[in-house]
Amino acid sequence: MNEPRESDIAKVIRQEELLVFKSFDEIDAWRLGNLMRAEAANYNQGVVIDIRRGEEILFFTAMPGTNAENANWARRKRNLVNLTHTSSYLTGLQIKFQTPAELVQNLDEVDYAWHGGCFPIRLQSHGVIGTATVSGLPQREDHKLVSDVIADYLGVDLGEFTL
Repeated sequence: MNEPRESDIAKVIRQEELLVFKSFDEIDAWRLGNLMRAEAANYNQGVVIDIRRGEEILFFTAMPGTNAENANWARRKRNLVNLTHTSSYLTGLQIKFQTPAELVQNLDEVDYAWHGGCFPIRLQSHGVIGTATVSGLPQREDHKLVSDVIADYLGVDLGEFTL
């Protein structure tokens, strides 16, 4: 159930089209981060949650059971999303199922991770302005946690596009 699936590609593309904010500020980041933390508690595993506007940290928490490696994974996923402006899960899916690995051949895995868990914060009028990242679960679950909570926060029913 947690393994990446080729059928997820179309779902994640549609999620990114649907999950667009009208505005996003520090209060949104705080509320979204706390909702993510509450949802993460349901998994009974430690996760790191990192929400940023550009490089500005708006929300960060490391739940019990995490370590510095979780924060490092979050950093690497965030770097990828800042570069590609698509979710880290989508990039990983495209590499695995569609696109030749040349897409990332010049990216150092020390600084970039094409694994699920980082979702672009996109504004209607400005495009991608930030990221919401989770690290600590299997990558498909990391992505699902982020996308489901953002959908709930925005009042968007993902319906058939949920993972």
